[in-house]
Amino acid sequence: MPNLISRVENWCRRFPYRRGYGVHSPSDFYLITSVIYEKLPFYAYQSLHEQRQATGTGYREKVDRLLFRLANHLQPRTWVNDVDENHCTGCYIEAACPRLRCCSVSQVETGHVCPDLVHLGSARYEDTFNRLLPWVGNRTVFIVGTPYATKEKEQWWKKVIANPQVGVTFDLYDIGLVFFDKKRCKEHRIVNFF
Repeated sequence: MPNLISRVENWCRRFPYRRGYGVHSPSDFYLITSVIYEKLPFYAYQSLHEQRQATGTGYREKVDRLLFRLANHLQPRTWVNDVDENHCTGCYIEAACPRLRCCSVSQVETGHVCPDLVHLGSARYEDTFNRLLPWVGNRTVFIVGTPYATKEKEQWWKKVIANPQVGVTFDLYDIGLVFFDKKRCKEHRIVNFF
């Protein structure tokens, strides 16, 4: 019950940031309206829901479905999944991109691969972010899991937003999205994603 109360309070604070209001960038507006807020059922939702029932781990199902749509939209070639446990979120991302190649942080550091998608869902989030930062490209997107989980992580999230290498960031409260495309103006978008 306390979690629901804090979610409702958060939704009320973020009410002005719903549905892309005030977003003037066409690409950011498209991402918000056609990927984040997409309501249509996708082909893999039912099988992923059944798989989720078996594992019981991951983000809320709404967030995992968003990550499915994001991966489907971005079509990354490679990704780094840095999570502590058997997280079913990876199944959602892999279902959206069947040819997606999962790689480790050490494979990226050796220069054999440039990560297109990085999921920071473990307790090592800061170390992983710093290790992968020199290898990011214009296509790279970081998914930061639960940026408001602790005060320390919230402070780190603010540093990520201010980092000069970072381009556009999206704060959805449950997750943060970090884009590194330098052709786009640096912006921080708050999205009301209940």
